[in-house]
Amino acid sequence: MSKDLIHLMHALFLPAAEGSPYVPWRPAADVYRTREGFTVKFELAGVRVEDIDLEVLGSRITLRGSRRDTCDYHDGCRCYLLEIRYEQFERSLELPCNLERAAITSTYRDGMLLVYIQTEART
Repeated sequence: MSKDLIHLMHALFLPAAEGSPYVPWRPAADVYRTREGFTVKFELAGVRVEDIDLEVLGSRITLRGSRRDTCDYHDGCRCYLLEIRYEQFERSLELPCNLERAAITSTYRDGMLLVYIQTEART
């Protein structure tokens, strides 16, 4: 019975882990259409603002950066559970207009990067 359980576990979990290509961290994003253009919100918990780069090319907005583990651990500390990804990240979004002439500003608070894209003149 225990060998059957081990074979079942291997069949369920190992092929996915061994056969899957590495997928980099892609921060979650929300896109809102506003009267002036768009607001894009990126979820970036634990990312320092100086580690963020935002690029606009045509109708594509691309966010790049890295999240680092900045906690100070005591001597003798060993990992018990690791789920947070500390690594380089990239996320691109295609919007339905050319952004190269848009007025773009951003704010960063509480782990959220808010990008304001003004594509139209205010009325």
